[in-house]
Amino acid sequence: MMFHLWGNTNLNPRKNGNSLTNGTTKFNDVSNKALVCLYAKGYTHLYTTGIIEHATKEDYTKLGIPLDHSSIVKGNCGSPFAIKDYFDVNPFLASNVENRLDEFNLMVKRIHENKLKIILDFVPNHLARNYQSDNKPEGVVDFGFNDRNDVEFSPQNNFYYLPGTQFTVPYHAEIDENTQAYVEIPAKASGNNVFSAQPTIHDWFETVKLNYGIDYHNEGHIHFDPIPNTWYKMLEVLTYWTNLGVDGFRCDMAEMVPIEFWAFVIPKIKVINPELIFIAEIYQPNLYANYIYKGHFDYLYDKVGLYDSLRNLMEQNNEAHTSSITRVWQQESGEFSNKMLRFLENHDETRINSAGFAAHNIWSTIPAMLITATLHGGPFMIYSGQEFGEKANEIEGFNDADDRTTMFDFWRIDTHQRWFNHGALNNQLLTSQEIELDYFYQQLFKFAKNSTAVQIGQFFDLQYAQNESYPSKFVYSYLRYSNDEKLLFINNFHPTDTLSFKIKIPDLAFELMGTYQIIWEIEKLFTPPTLLSDKYGISENMQVDIFPNSTLIFRAI
Repeated sequence: MMFHLWGNTNLNPRKNGNSLTNGTTKFNDVSNKALVCLYAKGYTHLYTTGIIEHATKEDYTKLGIPLDHSSIVKGNCGSPFAIKDYFDVNPFLASNVENRLDEFNLMVKRIHENKLKIILDFVPNHLARNYQSDNKPEGVVDFGFNDRNDVEFSPQNNFYYLPGTQFTVPYHAEIDENTQAYVEIPAKASGNNVFSAQPTIHDWFETVKLNYGIDYHNEGHIHFDPIPNTWYKMLEVLTYWTNLGVDGFRCDMAEMVPIEFWAFVIPKIKVINPELIFIAEIYQPNLYANYIYKGHFDYLYDKVGLYDSLRNLMEQNNEAHTSSITRVWQQESGEFSNKMLRFLENHDETRINSAGFAAHNIWSTIPAMLITATLHGGPFMIYSGQEFGEKANEIEGFNDADDRTTMFDFWRIDTHQRWFNHGALNNQLLTSQEIELDYFYQQLFKFAKNSTAVQIGQFFDLQYAQNESYPSKFVYSYLRYSNDEKLLFINNFHPTDTLSFKIKIPDLAFELMGTYQIIWEIEKLFTPPTLLSDKYGISENMQVDIFPNSTLIFRAI
């Protein structure tokens, strides 16, 4: 969840508004009632973005919190990935700012008491340009405090410098006439590896790249012995939040940080809590094995594999074909398939029900999400409002109706807000389509969580065994099976047509399942138009009729 949006009850936010005019979530909004409801829906973890204090245009100087320079803050809320104090929480999330960490700790306690866990966003690659911790533990030294800024690179520097230069903001910022211009001499490298004093508006110009001992000015030579100072500072950060009781970290742009650091830090943190989860945001399949086996990550983002394949099918692009799912299974996931974290939405991607994705075909969510949740036994996540078909079509401010929910503005998530209903947490303000979609997600969560075939079973791709009349461009079929449960999944991505065909289960599949005598019964999980309601008499060559944008699940009895 984008945390500052989750509990906001303001129905009429205004463009470029602040936290007072537009509202924001408070830690207290994550109430026992809300947590009971989330647990009942089938959630297990709450992944929160924007809790750790980041640069913002909000003014808390009266409370001793330094003011951020507005020219290096994106939007009024600011970017949750431009951390200004790694040992504090955003003050605007607290009902009483002076007690903000106490309110955070009480929220964590409530989450645990309601059988849920909390995943925190950890941003290891970059910090806000004006990073300054006013809440660091005793003995902790700020990033960059002891740096030599007269050299481009030193293994013990926290930042990369451009001596003899002055940083230039890539646009004319609208700031008060009495505010002095932002000055940074020498300029530091920006977070997305831009070693220029003049980054562009499209760069992560509001952030500074952290130095883990790689000399980018000298062909990427590494300096890991002695251990760079940044490694120890990040160990302090992770130790701090682990001791506060968080259950895991989603590590932003983990692949931009050397694998050797992860191999160093994750085992040390897991000594404190062996059950802690580390998730890597990663986009290079050739790095997957290293980040699992050497870096000790528990899960990796499956964006360039399954997400991209399913999105093509949902949008019905010209090249879309279900064979891409088979390739994901065979090549990109492989031996660590259960280590992939799968999704159809997150804060970086366009909303499914938006003009830039599948608004013309919202029910394509059904087969795509079913595959996301059941292709393997790894975890899957959804983004706030996804379960209701959020459109994200409002003009918020810095974020300008780009089919994504804003992270930079004080705003709301319309569908989620109507479900939240000022804390009532009910369906009274939802449309019939939104209620139906939410029901699908709830049923899917419970099904996937309780199925041994999905959680620990084997996988068998049926695509290769079908004849020429099988509509493989649109239909993807597979088996999941364990000793005590055998399931057949058939998914139709055709946006308009009910498809009729025969499906063959080959002898090899029966052999691997350990039986040749199977009677299949339809699993009735979802309401129309998701499933046909008629029962089937089924054999290894069965006739199937499947609605557009739908899924059929059969259980062996």
